[in-house]
Amino acid sequence: MKRLASIVAGLMILSTPYTAATAQDAQSGEQIYRQCRACHQIGEGARNLVGPQLNGIVGRRAGAVEGFAYSQANREAGTNGLVWTEDNLFKYLENPMAFMPGTKMVFAGVKSEDARRDLIAYLKKFSSH
Repeated sequence: MKRLASIVAGLMILSTPYTAATAQDAQSGEQIYRQCRACHQIGEGARNLVGPQLNGIVGRRAGAVEGFAYSQANREAGTNGLVWTEDNLFKYLENPMAFMPGTKMVFAGVKSEDARRDLIAYLKKFSSH
């Protein structure tokens, strides 16, 4: 019975969605963000490149950066109500093409949960949410 309780507790931890309370280190996230810079800008003066600028990404509706030519999948996701919450970003950043089939973002993803948390903590520095 004790073993079953331990297994259930472990499964609950594994299935817990990303929340701000689990956010990690924004400074580490800045280092992880370096792999994003080839396609995305963030911060003062950021502009769209191959990918949209990322200011305000946390809490923004998908497909909403003016002047960026999103994929149909991304535009439809936004029209259907997808908002880039911390939880959605956490899932998307693991494997963008699996999360949003048809996305133009051809990036394999950030497999480490801690690295994704750190990256989201960094992105939050440029968001009002």
